Amino acid sequence: MTQNLPYAEVIGDPIAQSKSPLIHGFWLEKLGLSGDYRRAHVLAEGLAAYVDERRNDPDWRGCNVTMPHKGAVMDLVDDPGDVRATIGAMNTVVRQPDGRLVGTNTDAAGFFAPLSEVELAGAPVVVVGAGGAARAVLFALARADVGHVTILNRSPLKAMGLLATFGLRGEVCALDTVLPPAALLVNASSLGMNGQPPLDLDLSPLPEDAIVYDLVYSPLQTGLLRAAEARGLDTVDGLDMLIGQAALAFELFFGSAPPEGHDDELRALLVG
Repeated sequence: MTQNLPYAEVIGDPIAQSKSPLIHGFWLEKLGLSGDYRRAHVLAEGLAAYVDERRNDPDWRGCNVTMPHKGAVMDLVDDPGDVRATIGAMNTVVRQPDGRLVGTNTDAAGFFAPLSEVELAGAPVVVVGAGGAARAVLFALARADVGHVTILNRSPLKAMGLLATFGLRGEVCALDTVLPPAALLVNASSLGMNGQPPLDLDLSPLPEDAIVYDLVYSPLQTGLLRAAEARGLDTVDGLDMLIGQAALAFELFFGSAPPEGHDDELRALLVG
């Protein structure tokens, strides 16, 4: 480990697929900042020990949190923004100068950024998944005042409380349910990710102006997005949310906003 160099990390299990080090490293280099950003493979049983160890490291600026730790980490850090009661999942932990660790969530804003110009008020939406990413998605959609929300999940019971949590009207269905004619379909599950089962949905019920948004970015061109493009539907890939949430975390970690004007170069790096 480089001594006396400020650094941040992304933690999860698995973690080898994470592109976050490429993103943060790209921005650090462009800004000429001294710092580092790494992957850390943290198992569920080792999460508490990881947090305790980093708490006492003054060079550690914080970490991004990916599956399966977005819920469990809330019990280990401070929550001044009441993330537990709002989104119910944390994806970012920041170390304060006094050693306190503060958790927050940048996923919701990162998810919604590519949709900021889309009129979703009253629109029907389908969300696949009921984990930490889905919670951030539903939080953002609730604030966009969407209409009927259908949650598809392998375990419908797990998802039933999410609609009430976020004050959304809708229903929970099994994954093999026929899609309703939604304006927006979001895959907030791990289905379709490398090493995971595919997400096989019949997209024919979606209208021609529907948007299909897949949060998976490994692979970037998922089976869901290929199916959507074959139908001529507008698509949003997982890099949009990944870069959006990373930009907010980067400023928290390193005290500077990411450089502007390099988005195409960054995407080329991530795709390559």
